[in-house]
Amino acid sequence: MTSQVSSPAEQADGSGGAVVGGQRTAGSPDGKEVRRLDRVIIRFAGDSGDGMQLTGDRFTSETASFGNDLSTLPNFPAEIRAPAGTLPGVSSFQLHFADHDILTPGDAPNVLVAMNPAALKANIADVPRGAEIIVNTDEFTKRPMAKVGYETSPLEDGSLAAYNLHPVPLTTLTVEALKDFGLSRKEAERSKNMFALGLLSWMYHRPTEATESFLRQKFAKKPEIAEANIVAFRAGWNFGETTEDFAVSYEVAPATQAFPTGTYRNISGNLALSYGLIAASQQADLPLYLGSYPITPASDILHELSKHKNFGVRTFQAEDEIAGIGAALGAAFGGALGVTTTSGPGVALKSETIGLAVSLELPLLIVDIQRGGPSTGLPTKTEQADLLQAMFGRNGEAPVPIVAPRTPADCFDAALDAARIALTYRTPVFLLSDGYLANGSEPWRIPEVADLPDLKVKFATAANHTLADGTEVFWPYKRDPETLARPWAVPGTPGLEHRIGGIEKQDGTGNISYDPANHDLMVRTRQAKIDGIEVPDLDVDDPDGATTLVLGWGSTYGPITAAVRRVRAAGLPVAQAHLRHLNPFPGNLGEVLQRYDKVVVPEMNLGQLATLIRAKYLVDARSYHQVNGMPFKAEQLAKVLKEAIDD
Repeated sequence: MTSQVSSPAEQADGSGGAVVGGQRTAGSPDGKEVRRLDRVIIRFAGDSGDGMQLTGDRFTSETASFGNDLSTLPNFPAEIRAPAGTLPGVSSFQLHFADHDILTPGDAPNVLVAMNPAALKANIADVPRGAEIIVNTDEFTKRPMAKVGYETSPLEDGSLAAYNLHPVPLTTLTVEALKDFGLSRKEAERSKNMFALGLLSWMYHRPTEATESFLRQKFAKKPEIAEANIVAFRAGWNFGETTEDFAVSYEVAPATQAFPTGTYRNISGNLALSYGLIAASQQADLPLYLGSYPITPASDILHELSKHKNFGVRTFQAEDEIAGIGAALGAAFGGALGVTTTSGPGVALKSETIGLAVSLELPLLIVDIQRGGPSTGLPTKTEQADLLQAMFGRNGEAPVPIVAPRTPADCFDAALDAARIALTYRTPVFLLSDGYLANGSEPWRIPEVADLPDLKVKFATAANHTLADGTEVFWPYKRDPETLARPWAVPGTPGLEHRIGGIEKQDGTGNISYDPANHDLMVRTRQAKIDGIEVPDLDVDDPDGATTLVLGWGSTYGPITAAVRRVRAAGLPVAQAHLRHLNPFPGNLGEVLQRYDKVVVPEMNLGQLATLIRAKYLVDARSYHQVNGMPFKAEQLAKVLKEAIDD
């Protein structure tokens, strides 16, 4: 869905847990009170088979089309069908939406929709006092409650007295609404998530037409199932409108003052990254070739790119990670924009071929959607786990540039930037996203094609070196004096035949060479090429002349920025800077670090960037880290920054 918005405005981030507002609005068609809020955080939770991700996605789409700013956090088990009714089997989807600029999915939900006892128990610790809790009472029977350790019903024993509890028999109401469809009870129960979606859509005045259209399209081959889901969806809406259990509904106005003028759509990180890769290939006038092996959380990129053959995209689902990158590197040798996608375990398998790409000096994009490790680790949970692996995870001296997007929408621009570096400097490039960015979503301003960078490449077409006897020859390792990039000769170009391989090359000629002096020269030249990559200077946000700097990279941008806003609102000065380029670092990074007495580096690892900063700049960077598979909370980081400033 797309929407039009107008002029920009600075707003405070609303990533905390309190609901703001309470203004009455006249003219509610059902005669109930309507309260205006500036933001709200909703979490849908249930079994992994209850359709919570679909429910959250549809509510998000409705919210995006309405024009709110938003940020999402899907959270689900690694198993396709995790054990029903258990705590490890709980799937949730959190959405934060507002009438102003926001940065995170929110620290704590104002509304929890719990489809069963496991969903309630797994999420109740995050819910602040006074929040709304909607529970499916049909599931709170003896056996499901005992399975998660409830000895008495939390709906009756007073343990939820601090919350605004709404017990709703979602399953019974759904089955009753679908009684005329001839479905079995089990089949009818599957639509209870649509009933819940309808109820929440009524509560927050969300548009409904797009969801009904989506359901008809999704179940086009089974129109009776589509109609059953639509009826359940409408029944949920009507229940909210008519029942006395919900006396108040809420309005969150569009964020029309939060963004620059343009056309916006809701987009996830993986989708934005896919579009960025397509845009890069179009701007470079090169075919896009993806060689990939499916792996969570990167598989969505393979799925999406496979839909775009009309843009000259070719996708190859290989038999393993090694074959995937090998094919992508072969495509790069053949004159395509070669891409391979993976996560941390796949990077380990691809490391030998990445080293080969360094030796061949061919453009190749290695897209790493990071997740918790080591080994299989946490397939569906986020972590900034692979920075050091991207920097050093190869044999020998094999430097590779690293680019990291900071938000889901920024994945589009980061893909273009990574392609620029790969094509200009003839090198493999790491693009480090993570599960939080990949699956999360936010509004994205669709760019004008005229504003995209020109990435066109000049292939070698003729001899480039004259021998002493006057003979014109092609030297595949004769470098551009500015970028140190070697020429890119497409196989089959007359007179430009040359050999490639992993054995060390002779400078210029590209012949096999074991000469010690030549190896020393080639190692230093490859490093100098990476060191010389043109990247922008680091921008620092420091309006108050602070003595403490918080430095981040990748997906920590949202929580860090929200925390910085809180700290400044409390009257404390703090500076903020965020790295997109992690190899090479921006040229002014050392000077920036020296300006501050304290440098705090929050990371979702055990301090990988902090380690690099300490080693390169001899700065006593303070590492603050977590590795629990979840993104930072804004209040958590705000507390850390306040302590650092006060220390």
